Amino acid sequence: MKHLVLAGGGHAHLHILKALAARRWPDVNVTLVAPHARQIYSGMVPGWMAGHYRIEQCAAPLGPLAWAAGVRFIEDSVSGLDAGQRRVRSAVSGDLSYDALSLDTGAEIDCSCLAATGAQLLPIRPLENFVVGWTRLLESLPTLGRAAIAVVGGGAAGVELALAARYRLTRELGAASVQVTLVTGPQLLPGHGQRIVARVARTLADHGVSVASGYAAGTPNGLQLDDGGRLDADVVIAATGVRPAAWLATSGLGLDGDGFVAVNQGQQSISHREVFAAGDVASRIDAPHAKSGVYAVRAGPVLTANLERMLNGMPLLAYRPQSRSLYLLATGPQEAIMSWGGFVAGGRWAWKWKDWIDRRFMSQYHPGNANRSGEMHESV
Repeated sequence: MKHLVLAGGGHAHLHILKALAARRWPDVNVTLVAPHARQIYSGMVPGWMAGHYRIEQCAAPLGPLAWAAGVRFIEDSVSGLDAGQRRVRSAVSGDLSYDALSLDTGAEIDCSCLAATGAQLLPIRPLENFVVGWTRLLESLPTLGRAAIAVVGGGAAGVELALAARYRLTRELGAASVQVTLVTGPQLLPGHGQRIVARVARTLADHGVSVASGYAAGTPNGLQLDDGGRLDADVVIAATGVRPAAWLATSGLGLDGDGFVAVNQGQQSISHREVFAAGDVASRIDAPHAKSGVYAVRAGPVLTANLERMLNGMPLLAYRPQSRSLYLLATGPQEAIMSWGGFVAGGRWAWKWKDWIDRRFMSQYHPGNANRSGEMHESV
């Protein structure tokens, strides 16, 4: 029997579990190692923050999915990898040997510049930790009576989180007791067209979210901006760039210049043919793209096929990431902004569309729905 280890419970691995539930692979034992009992879908987190969803609606339960797929599930964190010896190290459960390994462990938020803040620091990843932190903040509101929130990061994630925070906290405390500031870095929504940037800027202003351009560093009272300004905050939400887990540096795998696993068009490691990777932990050398869950979801089918093909000595399939994606950005209330290429629009209808897509996507990963299909759009 060959042994396949799935390290991490990310979106691409959810697809593998779904495929194995429909058809087991002969002579292959599969083990899933993931740090939490569920995988939270980041695209629904702003809606959860705003109060539109329960967290259970935004998460796939890994235990039942693994059981349905005939996969052994170990709730533990990956703490190391020896690619030469084909061994994965876990934090508590010890080493696991493998014939094939797939990495979908995600990435960490790089908030080192914010570490000195005296405010409560809430990185958006790991999502489980963020959910706990946001829940505790809401529970403390009756005692605080006010809230000053700074969201650092001008990408789609930062925009959605700032708008969700403003909407929810205003409902809890009233507009006069809430201050939400988005610190964007050099520009708002870098890499996006002028139309979507202008629409988002208007939406932020209309919803009472202040915008500060430039970089920020942590200070005892909140943040120091690079233009000399200071921003007092009770809570700093970090939606900044990502960095690889430290254990990758000693894994023996071929890495890109930023330290992520370098993979080819089949999501296969460029240095070890038995290792595959998808999601934020990986970087496509042949077709670089942004770190976004939508690419992990789209890579799921080819990753699934290629793992089985590699174990059976067959040639691999290629996955070419799409050149553009549908963006549906939640704006706090049950409204959203839609962007496709140069076309931008928004309103309540866009939220209904986003809500339908998100619910449909997640429904396929709940027990009893293993044969349903789903799509995904770009979001947090």
